[in-house]
Amino acid sequence: MTEKIAIIGAGLVGSGWAIVFARAGFEVSLYDSVDRAASAALDVIASRLSDLKSFGLLSSEQEVLGRISVAADLRSALADAIYAQESAYEQVDVKRGLFSQIDAYIGPETLVGSSSSGIPSSAFAEHVACRDRVLIAHPVNPPYLAPIVELVPALWTRPDAVKAVRALMERVGQSPVEMTREVEGFILNRLQAVLLMEAWRLVEAGLATVEDIDLTISHGLGLRWSFMGPFETIDLNAPGGVADYARRFGPLYQRIAASCSEQRVWSDDLIERVEQQRRKKLSAADLPKRSAWRDRKLMELAKRRAEQR
Repeated sequence: MTEKIAIIGAGLVGSGWAIVFARAGFEVSLYDSVDRAASAALDVIASRLSDLKSFGLLSSEQEVLGRISVAADLRSALADAIYAQESAYEQVDVKRGLFSQIDAYIGPETLVGSSSSGIPSSAFAEHVACRDRVLIAHPVNPPYLAPIVELVPALWTRPDAVKAVRALMERVGQSPVEMTREVEGFILNRLQAVLLMEAWRLVEAGLATVEDIDLTISHGLGLRWSFMGPFETIDLNAPGGVADYARRFGPLYQRIAASCSEQRVWSDDLIERVEQQRRKKLSAADLPKRSAWRDRKLMELAKRRAEQR
């Protein structure tokens, strides 16, 4: 009998998770509280599956699509599911209310992962009876092309639950990383936050344009980061390795950090400045087309990486 996965929330992230699990051979039950949202998501999923097949990353889109069904309600979505992936709106009260509903219908062994990108599960699942089976399982969007998934347990999450979710993620082709305890933003967004804060600061100070900052990443740091992390990068950037690099450049980074210790919320004026520069480069009407272009580029990269294994 095919094992079943419940996907709760049929937006971009939930739809991406549906592809991940259905591609790996699981039966997927897709549910969204918004009327017809899950049905509409099937059209998006079908389009993405077609793209995956065109890049040789899928043998049959119809076979994968056939494993995904729309659930009439939350109870039927969760019925007999071994795992549920929650991908609801990123707001504590929304998630808290949803987990109360999940708790009413969840099976006694069903594990639950939340796609929360920065809010720890203790903020919205402390009150439910199933909380010892709940943890963060935060993906990068789209998860079927960017395999990293952050696993973050709450204080009360059972270690065997984390182990089981990790095994499941590895089984479906994801690359799980674990945190030892909760911290807001987890690994990915804490790293991204530092880079973004400095990027906005450079624009605010008039030191660089949005386009040139993007080019610095896409044609510089991002080329290396696409196949190695920051510690391996610096380990290879000094003759004596990471310790040599730290001693050579540590003082420089300390001075940089000290020069930008003030953290400010991005002002409306700054947001407007960045928005204007981006809209000159890409109109708002073309955002969906560019997102699809991004996904095809990721598919091309995934194909090349698979060929190099």
